[in-house]
Amino acid sequence: MLQFSRKNFFQIKNNIKSNNIKELIESNFIKEKIKSNFELTEISSLNNLRNHSIIFLEEDIKVNLKNIENIIIVTNNFDIFENKNYQNAIFVKNLNEAYNNIINFMYLHEDCIDYFDEFDLINNSYISKSAFVHNSSKIFNNCVIGKGVEIGKNCIIKNNVVIKNSIIKDNVTICDNTSIGTTGFGFDLKNRGSSNLNPQIGIVIIDSNVHIGSSCTIDRGKIDFTYIGKNSMIDNLVHIAHNVQIGDNACIAAQTGISGSVIIGDNVTIGGQVGFAGHIKIGQNVVIAAKSGVTKNVNDNSVVAGFPAIDINKWKRNIIKGRKNGHQWY
Repeated sequence: MLQFSRKNFFQIKNNIKSNNIKELIESNFIKEKIKSNFELTEISSLNNLRNHSIIFLEEDIKVNLKNIENIIIVTNNFDIFENKNYQNAIFVKNLNEAYNNIINFMYLHEDCIDYFDEFDLINNSYISKSAFVHNSSKIFNNCVIGKGVEIGKNCIIKNNVVIKNSIIKDNVTICDNTSIGTTGFGFDLKNRGSSNLNPQIGIVIIDSNVHIGSSCTIDRGKIDFTYIGKNSMIDNLVHIAHNVQIGDNACIAAQTGISGSVIIGDNVTIGGQVGFAGHIKIGQNVVIAAKSGVTKNVNDNSVVAGFPAIDINKWKRNIIKGRKNGHQWY
């Protein structure tokens, strides 16, 4: 699991201890069991358990907390709350609401009105005073490089690019009008509106030798990170949502949209205008034909096409059969 320092990007606004959480969630609170009172300095996910942290759990998934020092579970699942292996837990009515209240209290982030950053104007671009850009990299005109951003060696950042909440490794090219580290599209469908957006306090990691085209958007992770693997090639007008993990040597053609938490293996080739449903896994060495709609997991070494995407040979047979029956595809 790649690691990053959250405090480089999201300043802690208020300190909080385990005994104080119920005060933040008010009418949403049902009951608690707190063995010890400790300071909370981090947020955990199922993939990355951190010491002195909170983890938000909805599903009854086994979590091994044996080697984790001081962690508290916030959940709307009674079975999780009652689990005797979890010494510190809070039972709530609405997990989304609890997450929003706690994170907005703990952290400064760009979707809260009191967020701030300080910039230097360097060669017609605004560079945060807390960002690092290697002196071998080139930043073109009208770019914004935000708080905590790290840009490695020999990178080319073209005009009007916005990079925030991101770590960019060496030899990366990012083309005009692309935004990286933007806010993910996470909220409760039953409680919409900008003030109910789930705070996104993760980052984006772009590994070495990646090319990203013009007018792309890559959202930062909700708690951990969105990741683009080494040597990947991303065309213009591609959207990559929060928590997506893309392996090495990916090739993604224009106007593709990848929904949140999709995991894509190495050496995958994706045609133009492909759409991915969220929370699915794409294996290694997969080829996906243009305009496909991928709604379920795809195994290694598959070639798929159509909507919903299926094995390309089966898809071709369906087309031929349909034409024989008088159907037309344009």
